[in-house]
Amino acid sequence: MSKKKKRRDISPDEPDSGAPANSTAAAASKATKDTGKDAPSEACLRLGWTMVAVFLGMGLVLESMHLIKLPYYLDFHLRRELWTLAHAHGTLLGAINILFGLSAVRRLTHAGKRATASKLLRAGAVLVPLGFLLGGIGAAEGDPSLFIILVPIGALLALIAVVITALG
Repeated sequence: MSKKKKRRDISPDEPDSGAPANSTAAAASKATKDTGKDAPSEACLRLGWTMVAVFLGMGLVLESMHLIKLPYYLDFHLRRELWTLAHAHGTLLGAINILFGLSAVRRLTHAGKRATASKLLRAGAVLVPLGFLLGGIGAAEGDPSLFIILVPIGALLALIAVVITALG
């Protein structure tokens, strides 16, 4: 009578005591492939949701300053306009980061392109609203501060990322 070793099925949550030490990394890699998520996508999702929360909160702050008729905000039309643009662009670019995070693995099968597009999109998504926000802080009545230069730089980076993603 031969003894057969019973194989016990191991759930993903249980550690396998007989598994090699780096099997956890292999399991994580397999899980990443199975779920369609990777580091660039996760980074865009994290940044996207953070930006949506921050810039929706900024919208509440802007509305509150308008409600209490805060002179620092209301007396300077350019500042009010630039901060409104920061709020709108920050929220929109946050949503675009979320969309990228959800679709990048399907659209960009090459990991290098996906990582590049993710970095460009995240940089652009931060620079555009930051340029509007900082441009409004030191704005004179007629001209924004020099930080406004961040807006076209960020827009170009985000556009390149979108084109890379669109072309696959």
